[in-house]
Amino acid sequence: MPQQASAVTAVRPDPTERTPRPRVTTVSLDGIGDVVDAGRPSGYAHLGGLRLPTTGQLVAAARGAASALRRPTLWPPRRGRWQPAPRSARRHAGGRFRVTTVALEPNSFVPGPTPRSGRPHTMEVLHLVSGKAHLITSGPDGQMRSAAELAVGRTRVVGGVGAPGRGHHHLVNTGDEVAVLVRVTA
Repeated sequence: MPQQASAVTAVRPDPTERTPRPRVTTVSLDGIGDVVDAGRPSGYAHLGGLRLPTTGQLVAAARGAASALRRPTLWPPRRGRWQPAPRSARRHAGGRFRVTTVALEPNSFVPGPTPRSGRPHTMEVLHLVSGKAHLITSGPDGQMRSAAELAVGRTRVVGGVGAPGRGHHHLVNTGDEVAVLVRVTA
């Protein structure tokens, strides 16, 4: 059976026939309040933004304070209590940060960060200057939820534990030497 090639014929559009053009609509920003009001202060106080620092600013402040505390002569003289960091360490924390420090003897612990009353939106970071320590998180019933090792030179962001019904943090020195920690709070 011989094969026949079929010819393909293209249909050419009629030059007198017009294709419909898409309708052009104009966009108005009048109905979009967020775009129109961008940059202007709002008349609603509850919509005002909180001026909290970023986590990066807290971490940088903790690293700066920890670098100043590398010298053992600046370590806190009282052991097992949170106390304000020396001025040379606080100087590295720009802004309105609260810088505290604690020195823990081996096998001792200190309660971790607790939220201050009147400041529901606090942010805290911990930085281990020297030694070995763990951050223990317990539930409201006293059961241990987690244990995280703090590494020297690393900063840990502390979550919102300590509110009623949410549990507590404890810092435990698990090493054989004095552990020194820095806490930066915003």
